[in-house]
Amino acid sequence: MDFRYKKMGIETETLKLRELLENEVKRNINDGCEGILLSAGLDTSILSYVAAKNTKIKAFTLKFGNAPDAKYAKRLCKILGIEHYVLNIDEENLTKNLRETIKILAVFDPMEIRNSVAIYTILKFAKKYASSVMTGDGADELFFGYDFLIKMEKEERENYAKKMWKNMHFSSNDFGRFFGMKIFSPYLSDEVKNYAMNIDDEMKIKKGVGKWILRKAYLNLLPEEFVLRKKTPIEYGSGTTLLTNIFEDEIKNADFEQKKLKYEKEDQVIIRDKEHLYYYEIFKEIFGNVKGAKEDEIKCKGCGAGIRHEKLFCRICGTNNNRMTMKYKNFKHGAKCFP
Repeated sequence: MDFRYKKMGIETETLKLRELLENEVKRNINDGCEGILLSAGLDTSILSYVAAKNTKIKAFTLKFGNAPDAKYAKRLCKILGIEHYVLNIDEENLTKNLRETIKILAVFDPMEIRNSVAIYTILKFAKKYASSVMTGDGADELFFGYDFLIKMEKEERENYAKKMWKNMHFSSNDFGRFFGMKIFSPYLSDEVKNYAMNIDDEMKIKKGVGKWILRKAYLNLLPEEFVLRKKTPIEYGSGTTLLTNIFEDEIKNADFEQKKLKYEKEDQVIIRDKEHLYYYEIFKEIFGNVKGAKEDEIKCKGCGAGIRHEKLFCRICGTNNNRMTMKYKNFKHGAKCFP
């Protein structure tokens, strides 16, 4: 990866960014932050590096199956001298957590649930050892780490980002309230947000690589395997993406087809696959039928829920109602942002 940058002042920019993150992490520590949810991707590796210089912090990582985050996190914690806790969870206990995840978030969107059940599960575990944790929430949205953002044309990305930044929502905050834990998110502080929102795209994306300024700022401070690590969605890093295969194997084809037709006819809810069916039945049991759209809302084509005009991705069922964004196949991501 080429980190050369011809524009004058890049060193000033990286120093400024490091100072902002250093100040925010220190502030979080002074406010009582005891731990960090560690995937050992770029974002949490940076926060761990800064935190480890200032305090003895505990790191928590989820591992289901052969997920990669745990091995990266183990190496990073050894380098930084961080006390590391890994939760190796089995299928039975992970699937038990799905119901509570759906109950708290009130959604049945498979991608959201696969990401969020990982956060729910590791927070539930971390609560035994810490009353507050730091997360890397917001870095991908603010510094353009997602592939679909990188692939957009600049003008389209700018328009999308302005809407996205107004509607960011992270399930860690919902779960934090549920568990009575304080959630710290340094990238979402006003200072870091304002910095990120006001720097040019070329500071964030270079030769198809996102979060360039973050990588540049910490290239010589952290090992390259962490600074240059490719963006790995929560569900892949933690292993919860395996839930798709689990439900594909557990639910019989005949049962799926029968229930799919039933719910589409009786509830006007389009069931996309077996995993979607599994989550919808839990949602229906807890909440009943999906509440319909109000007069000033767009009606979701997938479940009938109300969508605000600037939020064309249904947060309830996960249907993309905007044909203009269909070309970005990996449109959805870890945060709840619905332009």
